[in-house]
Amino acid sequence: MKIGIIGSGRVGQMLGIAFLNEQYDVMLGSRDPLKETITQWQAENPSGKTGNFEQAAIFGDILVIAVAGKIVEEALILAGKNNFANKIVIDVTNPISTTPPVNGVLQFFTDLNESLMEKIQKSIPEAKLVKAFNSVGSDFFYKPDLAGMPPSMFICGNDDDARKKVGEIVDSFGWEVEDMGKIEAARAIEPLCILWCIPGILHNEWHHAFKLLKLTKE
Repeated sequence: MKIGIIGSGRVGQMLGIAFLNEQYDVMLGSRDPLKETITQWQAENPSGKTGNFEQAAIFGDILVIAVAGKIVEEALILAGKNNFANKIVIDVTNPISTTPPVNGVLQFFTDLNESLMEKIQKSIPEAKLVKAFNSVGSDFFYKPDLAGMPPSMFICGNDDDARKKVGEIVDSFGWEVEDMGKIEAARAIEPLCILWCIPGILHNEWHHAFKLLKLTKE
C-alpha cells in the first residue's frame, strides 16, 4: 500500500521512516522537493520517494497531513483537494498559534467547541479523516520504549473502517490504540499536545507519553 505524506518537516520525515520500516511504499511531499533536508532524507532512506504536495497526494492510497496547523488550508490547496476524496487521511496536525507559550502552555487558534480536525474535514469533506500521532513527539512515533509498556494513542474520525485501518497502523507502530469515536473527540485529543509540551517547555523534558489506565473487570 502506498503512503503519501503532505509535509516534510521532522514529523513527516519520522512517519515516513516508520511506514518504510513496515514495508509501505512512501512518498514524502514537500513544497520544495529539492531542498537539502529532503534530498538527505531520501539518501538515508533510498526506498522512499520524494515529490511535491500534489504528487504525494496523488501517489498515496493513504495520505498523512503533517504540516503546521496554521498552513493546513494552503497545503490542501497545493496538494489538490480532489486528491483526498475517498482516501483514508491521517491527521497529525495541531492548531498551535504563533503566539508564544504562557508559563509553558501553548496557545491554540481554535476553541474547545471546534477542533482543527473538524475544520479540515469541512475543507475536504469526502476524505476519511482520522486523528492520530498528534499527542507525542516525533521521536516516539515508532516502537516507543517507555517504562516497558506500550503508551496510548488516541484516535478519532467519522469513518469506522478508516479508524479501524489507522488503528491497525498505530498498533503495528507499537502503540496501544484508544479509539475515541467520532470527529468531535478531536476537541479533546488536540489539546493533549499542550499537555505533552508543558514539561518540555518548562523543564526540557520531552521523553514521555500518555497511558490510559483501566480497571480490570472482576
